[in-house]
Amino acid sequence: MNMTPKRRRGDRRDATLVRDLDSMHVFMPIMMPNRTDNEAFIQELVDMSAVEAYLERKNAQSPAYKYTFFHVILAALARTVELRPRMNRFIIGNRYYDRNHITFSFIVKKAFSDNADESVMILKYDPASEKPAIDMIHDKIADFVYSVRKGDKKDGTTDILDTLAKTPMWMRRLIVAILRSLDAHGHMPKDLAADDPFNSTVFISNLGSIKLNAGYHHLTNWSTNSVFVVVGEKHMQPFYGEDGTVSVKPALNLGLTLDERIADGYYYSKTIRLLKKFLAEPELLDIPSKEELTIVY
Repeated sequence: MNMTPKRRRGDRRDATLVRDLDSMHVFMPIMMPNRTDNEAFIQELVDMSAVEAYLERKNAQSPAYKYTFFHVILAALARTVELRPRMNRFIIGNRYYDRNHITFSFIVKKAFSDNADESVMILKYDPASEKPAIDMIHDKIADFVYSVRKGDKKDGTTDILDTLAKTPMWMRRLIVAILRSLDAHGHMPKDLAADDPFNSTVFISNLGSIKLNAGYHHLTNWSTNSVFVVVGEKHMQPFYGEDGTVSVKPALNLGLTLDERIADGYYYSKTIRLLKKFLAEPELLDIPSKEELTIVY
């Protein structure tokens, strides 16, 4: 699947201008220009029983780098965005754009200590890959984590910020103002855009890995990110069956902060249903990414 259409006037290097908007959405970014003023927050409790059993099977051969809940959630998000393309939309410069690629950003801590360094990983999902989504994401994260934790490698974002942090305050302010203007007009330097974690489809934070529950996280007016996902700690949770019986199952909370201007409530509702479908039937993530999925949800 080729997600990069032929570039036309008005398109950005990384996205296509949305040209078929109704009049309300044409004016919405002008009347409500700030992304942080248009946040919608959704919290979902997810039964992880099927994922837990799935991970036992995936890890049965004792891979060097184990499959985790985080890998499954990322793979489920990737396939969800692929099938629900408005989730890959953003607004900048008062215009709507459809992003050309599906990307995820998240923080990798080199060690669980107060003073440990952090690196930012920007992961690109390839819908045309022969690999299943789960394996593609697992392998990319394993390679990145190994290179960061075992060596002196820094991510591109940290390298750029380390350099700019040495400049005087007035220069930093000027640089940021210039970059903000360039980005609004689709002219952000390619290397900077590629290393900007907020220039991604989804910014995701795995708070469960540090024993915290999912909660609200803000969006930013910088760059193009329209979706922030927070993953909470796995815990045991009572669930009620249709017959009124109660069973205790592994579960976790997902917190999603969305730019409400990019889609309506019904679109978001169906998107969440699809995401939960992947988590209820994680074997779907073993299907090669290039194969089209027909799912009832």
